[in-house]
Amino acid sequence: MSSINEINLDHNATTPIRPEVVEAMTRCAAGGVANPASQHRLGQQARRQLDDARQKIATILGANLAPPRRDRLIFTSGGTEANNLAVLGISQAGGRPPGQIIISSGEHQSVISPAEHLLERGWRLDTLSLTSDGAVRAEQLAGLLSDQTRLVSVILGNHETGVMQPVAEMAAVCRQAGVPLHTDAVQVVGKRPVDFGALKVAAMSVAAHKFRGPPGIGALVVCDGVPLAPLMYGGHQQAGLRPGTECVALAVGMATALELWQGEQEEHVRWLNSLRDRFERQIMAGFPTAVIHGSRAERLPQTSNIAFPGLDGQVLLMALDLAGVACSVGSACSSGSTELSPTLRAMGLPNALVASSLRFSLGATTTEDDIDEAVRRILHVCRELAG
Repeated sequence: MSSINEINLDHNATTPIRPEVVEAMTRCAAGGVANPASQHRLGQQARRQLDDARQKIATILGANLAPPRRDRLIFTSGGTEANNLAVLGISQAGGRPPGQIIISSGEHQSVISPAEHLLERGWRLDTLSLTSDGAVRAEQLAGLLSDQTRLVSVILGNHETGVMQPVAEMAAVCRQAGVPLHTDAVQVVGKRPVDFGALKVAAMSVAAHKFRGPPGIGALVVCDGVPLAPLMYGGHQQAGLRPGTECVALAVGMATALELWQGEQEEHVRWLNSLRDRFERQIMAGFPTAVIHGSRAERLPQTSNIAFPGLDGQVLLMALDLAGVACSVGSACSSGSTELSPTLRAMGLPNALVASSLRFSLGATTTEDDIDEAVRRILHVCRELAG
């Protein structure tokens, strides 16, 4: 086994679960949690724990589960399932005939794939392009909307570049046209404040393991009145929209992680911004031809996507792994692919620049010493590969 100190700069893939979250889940599980669908007292106790966790999460996210609005928070296995439930469930609600779906060129694969699935079944799929800074061209939306549009899906913060998207602006355009807009907020929640009510979107996806919660649980928040068709059948749980026995301990862990983040969010955002800026300054000082994608746009504080012209990104990734620096060529769900990043290509960047790009993502456990040592190793590896 290697004795090298591993530095994790791939927190967008997943984050280390907090000890307090593990403790909360352990206490919950040790209490002998019953099935929350059972009618007996033990089942009702479990139901109260589940509902309490759901309410805590909804409140922090700006959703209102109480009358008169009655938004819904549907627990899922994670962000991928939440995105699939949104794209397929909203667009096909009510058994309407095939229509039109609109997504951006910078979506996560878990939005792209279900949209392409509908395309194969006779639906129309239109795509909003990106600027060279990685922002969705919101001005294109109005011209694409029609009476056949069933859903628009635009990511809130890009998983590869960290660029924030004008979702609230686009949601307003969609509301005027009577079209629901879904946003994938998986990389944003737990990194900066998100207010579902203020965004005024129809639905929003989140995943617990992106903010130091447990893997295996996420949620789709759905605005009151937005119809949704289930993807699975065979149970009455969660109003039949996502049947199956809910894991109370996972829900408790998700709520705990989000509560802990909320209590320290301002300091957390400042810290990540300072670390990212420190990282990028040192990279540019040691590799002046490097290109920071989306640097002129509003970005998430933890994400830095950098091109190293003249080097091959895949080769650099493997060399950095051997040097003890973990990063990625894109989203974790696409890391096994040899295709160039769809997001960077949609920004109109030359293929050579895209092919030399890596994503570095920081987290709450990242230190200044980690940044300084990681930069030292990255520059050393770059010099060796450049010959």
